[in-house]
Amino acid sequence: MQQLNLTRHIRLIAIALMSAFILFLCGAIAPILPTVGQSQPDTFEQVWKTVNDNFFDPNFNGINWQEIHEKYRTQANQARSKAELARIINQMLSELRTSHTHFYTSEEPEYYQILGIFLPRNPELQQQLKTVLPDNKPQYTGIGIFTKQWNGNTFISAILDGSPASKAGLLVGDQLLRVEGQPFHPIQSFAGKANQPVKLLIQRSPIPSSQQEITVTPKILDGTTMFLDAMKASVQVVEQARQKIGYVHLWSYAGEQYQKQLETELFYGRLKDTDTFVLDLREGWGGARASYLNIYTPRNIRLTGTARNRTTPSTSSSAWSKPVVMLVNEESRSGKEILAYGFRKYEIGTVVGAKTAGAVVQGNLFAMNDGSVLYLAIADVYLDENQRIERVGVKPDIEVPFSLDYARGSDPQKERAIAVALEAVNRW
Repeated sequence: MQQLNLTRHIRLIAIALMSAFILFLCGAIAPILPTVGQSQPDTFEQVWKTVNDNFFDPNFNGINWQEIHEKYRTQANQARSKAELARIINQMLSELRTSHTHFYTSEEPEYYQILGIFLPRNPELQQQLKTVLPDNKPQYTGIGIFTKQWNGNTFISAILDGSPASKAGLLVGDQLLRVEGQPFHPIQSFAGKANQPVKLLIQRSPIPSSQQEITVTPKILDGTTMFLDAMKASVQVVEQARQKIGYVHLWSYAGEQYQKQLETELFYGRLKDTDTFVLDLREGWGGARASYLNIYTPRNIRLTGTARNRTTPSTSSSAWSKPVVMLVNEESRSGKEILAYGFRKYEIGTVVGAKTAGAVVQGNLFAMNDGSVLYLAIADVYLDENQRIERVGVKPDIEVPFSLDYARGSDPQKERAIAVALEAVNRW
């Protein structure tokens, strides 16, 4: 009897071992995967080679790109996380001293935002990232904020209009302390928490007693639509001294849909009957074409239509010939800077705020094998044949200082722009 039990026991063990082996071959039991560190050199080498083959300047802005490879390769090999590798790669890219040159991973909102710009018009990029992005949609869960580091602390630098952060009462200048008791991270803090209340601990002034807990409900943000949604939500009409002052914030100008929306608001929509308006180009992304300035011209044809089913005639314009003020800051970049340059050159209107980023070259997006992306400058840009704005920027006509930390939501640049617009319409 004991011999029979022993035989049965051995048989069960053999069956179990054989089943485990079969499951392993079928992939039901995951094999041991390479560590993160083992995959780092491949990404580093791919980034370096992409720059080597595609950077607009064959002299690499005066540096020895091969020596740069040797300088950073060892550090990349020793990187123990995606974040550490990204920091090393971006430090290497900074040696080129050129805008539109940055390495992004899925651990940062900018990754999804820049994919929202390039993915819809690039089938090759869609194919390369189809295994990384569900349904080829660059989406992440967030609350719609931009942040900056200042003296080792994290502050909200901008809040998208109509976003969860805006609805929850968060303010520009708030210091972010904790999210659900953990350090703030722009992606990880909200991952998997869409449409769920999340508690943020913030501080509104240098005094620790100003700390407060704010509940915000994150949502899924789509890089292809989030900035157009914010633009639509930003439209305001401010009435001062019996004048109507319009306002609209273009968080991104990377696509004709933003210009079409602006023209709709100005000629047919909420800003149609305003006496002047403020065009806010601060923060976000560039991409505007110089031809977008063509709507600001005195050569305006007003069209009036009548019909039997209308009680009053309908009138629209072909151009905006009333006063306009442009608002820029150090985060206004690329095509937005070209518009600021044209605004000043052709005296279309007053430019208010702070000097622009000085980031005017042409960039393109390259997908890496691990799903990360490299934004790379592939062409230099000159205006009027010899004017280069890269690393120079455009100075506003009226400079307005802005201190971010603990700003309590104040916006002196916007307030000044509205005041300038009112002065302009009173002189018009």
